[in-house]
Amino acid sequence: MKCEAHNEVSPAEIDIPSIRAKYREERQKRIRPEGQRQYVRPSGDASQEFAADPHLPIEAREPISEDIDVIVLGGGFGGLLASYYLTKQGVTNFRNIDSAGDFGGVWYWNRYPGIQCDNESYCYLPILEETGFMPSKKFADGWEIQGYCREIAEQFGFAEQAVFHTLITTLRWDAEIQRWRIATNRGDEFRARFVVMACGVLNMPKLPGIPGINEFRGKLFHTARWDYDYTGGSYGKPELDKLQDKRVALVGTGATSIQAVPHLAEWAKELYVVQRTPSSVDERPNPPTDSEWVKTLQPGWQQERQDNFHRGAMEAFAPGEQDLICDFWTEISRNMNAKLEARGWPQLSMEEFMEMREVEDYLLMERMRRRVEQSVDDPETAEALKPYYRFMCKRPLSSNEYYPAFNRPNVKLIDVAETQGLERLTETGFVANGEEHEVDCVIFASGFEVTSDLERRWGMEAVEGRDGLSIYDHWRDGPVTLHGTMTHGFPNQFFVGYYQGGINASVTEQFGRQGEHIAYIIAEALRRGATYVEASSEAQDAYVQKFEEMVPDQSAFQADCPPSYFNNEGESNPKWGLFRPWGPGWNDFMAMLQAWRESGDLQGLIVENRE
Repeated sequence: MKCEAHNEVSPAEIDIPSIRAKYREERQKRIRPEGQRQYVRPSGDASQEFAADPHLPIEAREPISEDIDVIVLGGGFGGLLASYYLTKQGVTNFRNIDSAGDFGGVWYWNRYPGIQCDNESYCYLPILEETGFMPSKKFADGWEIQGYCREIAEQFGFAEQAVFHTLITTLRWDAEIQRWRIATNRGDEFRARFVVMACGVLNMPKLPGIPGINEFRGKLFHTARWDYDYTGGSYGKPELDKLQDKRVALVGTGATSIQAVPHLAEWAKELYVVQRTPSSVDERPNPPTDSEWVKTLQPGWQQERQDNFHRGAMEAFAPGEQDLICDFWTEISRNMNAKLEARGWPQLSMEEFMEMREVEDYLLMERMRRRVEQSVDDPETAEALKPYYRFMCKRPLSSNEYYPAFNRPNVKLIDVAETQGLERLTETGFVANGEEHEVDCVIFASGFEVTSDLERRWGMEAVEGRDGLSIYDHWRDGPVTLHGTMTHGFPNQFFVGYYQGGINASVTEQFGRQGEHIAYIIAEALRRGATYVEASSEAQDAYVQKFEEMVPDQSAFQADCPPSYFNNEGESNPKWGLFRPWGPGWNDFMAMLQAWRESGDLQGLIVENRE
């Protein structure tokens, strides 16, 4: 069935200059001068709840002391895919280390009610053809995704060597032994030739620095540490029956909140949803996977689908290309193609193309705002839930149950845009807009440290390369790399994440290709008997200069965006911004890396062969 364009809003129906002014007004009233510092690490009793693993008990074990080829920091998709590609290269003497109790990364920790993938599972879940796995529906449930993470590790033979419930405290390059000394909170010392930093972007939960957070006498927890003992129900069966006599406040209205609110609304005696900035929330058709469709799939189908999704979500469809995803992620590109086809595919300059895309952006967001009006009965609540910003300023979401939840008599939206957040917690509740609300439980859906400084995200005491150089100082003003995966002064160390490279709409595809590149270099070093490999300063400088010359200027776009983790709480040019891509696009970046590998000479690397 052909995917049709949306034509619900026409350009004649909206006043773009007025909407643009509204976007900037809404942004400005939410900006806080302290930026990322508005979020804190908890202390006191809250820190104990925050640090605990509510899912699996931590089992005692003896400290490990060993020499090893590779340590992969992380058991989420970044670490899993680095390990998968190491295995494909014949490198098997490695371990994954993670603070969680199993593989999964954010899918291990996040077990809140309603958790699902929020972009299509057939693209998001990686290496489906290689494993033979097929998600049960378009947006897979969290438990299915976490189980798939474990399945990847088991199928490719590296599950049993992983070390869980273990925090890295220090990583230091030891020039005497030409290895990384890695210390942990369990008394371990790993002496690794290579280290892969696959720590993820959703690994360190954050709490808003609300006055009184340690004085609140009720229950307090983060959604990444959901407490089913308190709420009732269980992972995969969220019947929150213990909340029937409880007054609950949920702080935050991002991806987690949109999925959890309908369940909390159904079970809690009273639910306050505390919102600084509303999300854009489209409909969510989530049919089960069609077994007849699966039978039609040909080899290479997932790569084709991921490529199609990437073009639709982040670049542009080719003339006549079918939209295989057909949802809100690809709507702008789908609508543009329909209009360009109707005009006979005129040749557009880049400026003309971007102007046309901007108009489609305004039309899509107007459609999102009208959806709020159609779904929420109370006009004041509906107006507060409308997203006034550009598409992709915040992560776009989908739910069929979120907006209707606000029509329930036990649910109240508390909009705190004017005060940029809650004013304070008291012993018995919270204060917002000068009014105190008594609650029994406060749940923080406040997200993770995504674009904040490395110390906040990684939480390690020291990461020190050659001559004691700290990565925190080396990257104080943002990353400097070769290929987005290596940096001078840190031999045999590699990075998976958003560091000066190509960006793909499927984060797992992006992390996987980084892992593939890293695994090739490690395997080549081992095959050549190299003691270490390291980006030369000359190659790094040349790469950084080229990257910065080509990276798109997004300052005008960011001027229309409210503060969020996408822009490190309102920065116009965040040094750790997620969307600073390789200018010519993903395919060009992949072709560059492929050509580099095929040349076989490890150009730009210092390769040392002495013991």
